[in-house]
Amino acid sequence: MSDAALPLPLPSADRRRTRARRGFRVLPGFGLTMGYTLVYVSLIVLIPLSAAFLRSAELGPEKFWQVVTTPRVLASLRLSFGAALLAAAVNGVFGFIIAWALTRQSFPGRRLFDAIIDLPFALPTAVAGIALTALYAPNGWIGQLLLPLGIRVAYTPLGIVVALAFVSLPFVVRTLQPVLGDLDREMERAAETLGASRFQTFIWVVLPSIWPTLLTGVALGFSRAVGEYGSVIFIAGNIPMVSEIAPLMIMTKLEQYQYAEATAIAVVMLLASFALMFGINGLQLWAQRRRLSR
Repeated sequence: MSDAALPLPLPSADRRRTRARRGFRVLPGFGLTMGYTLVYVSLIVLIPLSAAFLRSAELGPEKFWQVVTTPRVLASLRLSFGAALLAAAVNGVFGFIIAWALTRQSFPGRRLFDAIIDLPFALPTAVAGIALTALYAPNGWIGQLLLPLGIRVAYTPLGIVVALAFVSLPFVVRTLQPVLGDLDREMERAAETLGASRFQTFIWVVLPSIWPTLLTGVALGFSRAVGEYGSVIFIAGNIPMVSEIAPLMIMTKLEQYQYAEATAIAVVMLLASFALMFGINGLQLWAQRRRLSR
């Protein structure tokens, strides 16, 4: 064979271009990374959830229905989901105001105030519950001021809403901040130039742009609040049929060694949470499509 028939080595630049055309990857290929992903998600999420369903199935359909429809369990489920929805809705309003102030306004101590928003992430939930109880108890700093007005916070469902709003606020604020920071202000200025008021500019320009993100923040806050236990257990009072949350019912069943009944309540909470999350995600998708169709 002649020397002309031998393949010539590609220059370094040509090798780089060839490798780029073949799709150079920093991480391993799809098969290996997908395998790691499935194993990790299975160990952390899928297997524990499957175990809950399997353990509750030991009761049988009739016993399962009997456990989850007792008046005490239904009252605790209504309180947990109702308080979580109310806390998420309240944070949707005030969380947006806080995110707007931190993003659009400049004031002394803004960085410190922005760091305080993350405090519920770092603070142990039991510590938060004790602090809230000390503040809102009838003899607390805030509770003794509200008591003459006939408002009782601690040891009532209102106290549960306050605790859930505390732990879920950062989810709304941190979800909205990047979107508000990247929002094109030229559209707002154009609306003002055309004679729109600040309220009209917010309703027709700002709100449609942040609506899906706001729903996402509210959904994250709700999902965080619905299963909260540590910060609620102290301020709730734990009065059956009044201020007893579903996670406490699960703990009570576990302490009584009724594991199947405890997982039955957990499965109901899981299914209800999935249904609400799918509904919120569907609403968010509908809002995005409507915005893009305009």
